[in-house]
Amino acid sequence: MQLRLTSRCWKLLCALRHERFHTAAQHCKGRTGTEHLWLMRHLKDPYVKAAKVECYRCRSAFKLLEINKKHKILRPGLRVLDCGAAPGAWSQVAVPRVNATGTDPSSPVGFVLGVDLLHIHPLEGATFLCPADVTNPKTFQRIMELLPGGKADVILSDMAPNATGIRDLDHDRLISMCLTLLDMAPDILHPGGTLLCKIWAGSRSHWLQKRLTEEFQSTRNIKPEASRKESSEVYFLATQYRRRKSSVKQ
Repeated sequence: MQLRLTSRCWKLLCALRHERFHTAAQHCKGRTGTEHLWLMRHLKDPYVKAAKVECYRCRSAFKLLEINKKHKILRPGLRVLDCGAAPGAWSQVAVPRVNATGTDPSSPVGFVLGVDLLHIHPLEGATFLCPADVTNPKTFQRIMELLPGGKADVILSDMAPNATGIRDLDHDRLISMCLTLLDMAPDILHPGGTLLCKIWAGSRSHWLQKRLTEEFQSTRNIKPEASRKESSEVYFLATQYRRRKSSVKQ
């Protein structure tokens, strides 16, 4: 999640995660109007309720489930780097699908590594590097050490900066984060690999899409059903990584 919510909303969510609806609603008292509306919408969200029933750590699990069902980006034996992993829902989805726990002895065993600035509770079959900034060179070096063979077959990014409320600024910051991942790809993404990254639609989206088109064989925009309709959130799915042509003269 990489600080996707405002700090106050995140604290509200953490405080209410294990409480029933009627108890949680009492916590709305004394909140600002914006926080109250956000909290009530969250509590009534069918994907939030489904996440609780199916024991996913948050509703975002259903976005990855939907994307994977249609595009088959997770398979047994793949190495997955989950950027902005907190609270761990995408890693929950990835672990069984790449057979990270070795539950299926007839299939190759995969690997899931999650990285986030926030703490992530342990998850069987996943390795978490936190708190850690995925864009920090020291973190990057540690990621390469932890990934088998120093490479990932799939990079998942549900990262987002702390929202300022200034739409263009938030958009620019998120695009910059995604471009940083692309800059890392030559060293960490295996040829033929996949990148799935979240963006907030805006004026710089085409810059990122152009880079993806240059470096991957196929690129598409996806708006999962689990993504709220009023949200500008969309996902870029890029497959068959072929690396960018080097501009350095040999």
